[in-house]
Amino acid sequence: MPEPVRHHDGTLFRDLNHNGTMEPYEDPRLPVEDRVTDLLARMTLEEKAGLLCHGRMLAGDRGPYRSGAELIGERHINHFAMMQVPSPGEMARWNNHVQDLAAATRLGIPVTLSSDPRHGVVSNPATAHTGGGFSPGPEPIGLAATDDPDLVEEFARAVAGELRAVGIRLALHPMADLATEPRWARISGTFGEDADRAGRMLAAYVRGMQGDSLATGVACMTKHFPGHGPQADGEDSHFARGKWQAFSGNNLEQHLKPFEAALGAGTAQMMTCYSIPGGSGLPEVGASFSREAITGLLRERLGFDGVVCSDFNVLTGLDIPGLGELPPRNWGVEHLSLTEQLLKLLDAGVDQLGGETRAALLIDAVRDGSVTEDRIDTSARRILRDKFRLGLFEDPYVDPGAAEALVGSPATRELGRRAQRRSLVRLTPRRGALNRIPASPAVYVENVDPAVAARYGRVVDRPEEADLAVVRLQAPYEQRESPLERHFHSGSLEFPPEEIRRLEALCATVPTAVDVFLDRPAVLTGLSAAAALLTGSFGAYDDLVLDVVFGRRDAEGVLPFDLPSSMAEVEASFGDVPFSMPNPLFRCGRRAGG
Repeated sequence: MPEPVRHHDGTLFRDLNHNGTMEPYEDPRLPVEDRVTDLLARMTLEEKAGLLCHGRMLAGDRGPYRSGAELIGERHINHFAMMQVPSPGEMARWNNHVQDLAAATRLGIPVTLSSDPRHGVVSNPATAHTGGGFSPGPEPIGLAATDDPDLVEEFARAVAGELRAVGIRLALHPMADLATEPRWARISGTFGEDADRAGRMLAAYVRGMQGDSLATGVACMTKHFPGHGPQADGEDSHFARGKWQAFSGNNLEQHLKPFEAALGAGTAQMMTCYSIPGGSGLPEVGASFSREAITGLLRERLGFDGVVCSDFNVLTGLDIPGLGELPPRNWGVEHLSLTEQLLKLLDAGVDQLGGETRAALLIDAVRDGSVTEDRIDTSARRILRDKFRLGLFEDPYVDPGAAEALVGSPATRELGRRAQRRSLVRLTPRRGALNRIPASPAVYVENVDPAVAARYGRVVDRPEEADLAVVRLQAPYEQRESPLERHFHSGSLEFPPEEIRRLEALCATVPTAVDVFLDRPAVLTGLSAAAALLTGSFGAYDDLVLDVVFGRRDAEGVLPFDLPSSMAEVEASFGDVPFSMPNPLFRCGRRAGG
């Protein structure tokens, strides 16, 4: 871990290029743009090309990924998404290791570590991580359900503190996509169906994450421009079956609103969407390849001059340990050669290639005259600007001991619990015997920790022995076959008929409170009439739900999307138009059984 050097005028600086002299790009007193200009002039084409790659990395170089020494020292790559969840101390030590590798290079350009969300309850190797000691709140859809921008900003600020403590300076979130297609597998990562509420929550989240200055915050890469929500039939575009969107209601403008709110809050970066925006009026290619989407909409119309990163692996595939090899998500341009696809990305306005480590593709394109080095410089300037703004050139290192103490501290965990509690939605009034619970009730539970339930009553094994029952359910989905696709909850939103009959029989046997984890807008027809209490949650501990069941607290959240009354309603609606189901079971905005 190199120590700062004192200049003859007394200024401390990091001697990044090892020559004993404080160059302009090493001078912390100079404006960012001056430092960027100086550094860019010193860089070789190979170093610039490495800057335009945003690879993946596992701490300890486990799995099929190339070593950090090769990627940083030989390929000049210095942006990496961290894929797994080691302990905070291990992650902090790994950050310091890769920063040492970077410090040994010719110009000493520090590494930027990024990450998908780590502070929710949904675990998906391609989109979100759990564990590792981070303090969980609800999923982003639950943050929207709080309808409290101040709380969302406070929680995001705490999230940023934990991420920064382990060395993560760039968040590959939030998602500004609207939840207009109820079957889409990634609704839990959105801020709901209402564009105005989503915009308020997104702006609060970006403000909290980035703080007063990126030098003390975490940069946000808001995604997936120009809006991922209206996936045809709800299929996800990580897979070929989900390559198309369906703007059947001609409603692209509504999907731009949350992105405008994120831009207004100053989001540092943007990520593009995989899928083809069918029916939107944009060209029928994935957004990463669309000049009309990136240069036309994002840069020229909305005025964004920050870094645009493609969603990951649009050019080359990926081998995920234990999940197999995935093809590139080059939807709409599969017929083009790899070089032609790369040129189309650059022409569209992409600055950084998400998930890619083949910097030679860029080098070859410049050397054969397919693209100018000036075009590479344009993107390199934007990318370097954020490295300087994040303070990485002054100090990219973190304290592993401090990370262990901060991440998952009692204060941040309690804040996460508060956000979870505020997100709970009561869908129906308390009915019948649930308003007259005895002092020491017998309780039957399903999918609730019996040890937690024992704090509220005597846990029994059979519903016939109980005074009340508490059942927690996962929103329905269709199990897919491939190992990765199993993590994406797609397909029907209806519970199987036999499960509905079983639950109705349980409700007839004993007053039953039913809580559904609404990572998707489930069809709850039948349950809403049978249950003595029906609640929706978005990632919440058992005791928080039981507090509502036992009347110790009321649920304060608002429903962040319409809940359909049937799959026929879903299939008849416009997947790009909010609130287009004519007869939903419960309307977005419903609060406390209202």
